[in-house]
Amino acid sequence: MDIGMLWYDGDTKRQLSEKISRAVAYYQSKYGAQPNVCYVNPSLLTHHPEPAALGVQLRPARTVLPDHFWLGVSEN
Repeated sequence: MDIGMLWYDGDTKRQLSEKISRAVAYYQSKYGAQPNVCYVNPSLLTHHPEPAALGVQLRPARTVLPDHFWLGVSEN
């Protein structure tokens, strides 16, 4: 994925799945498409082993800051 939408959610009271669900809903309303991949900081995956929301695959990326989510469509 080369192009995507960067989403920030620093609310400590929300679960990871809720944060991703909100980001996916916004992506769908803005772009009219369903994202299938979400890159997150690896620290989020170690602290929150929850399954991906709404069919979005979570992938670790050290270049993504904590509490940021980079969503998009990946061919792989």
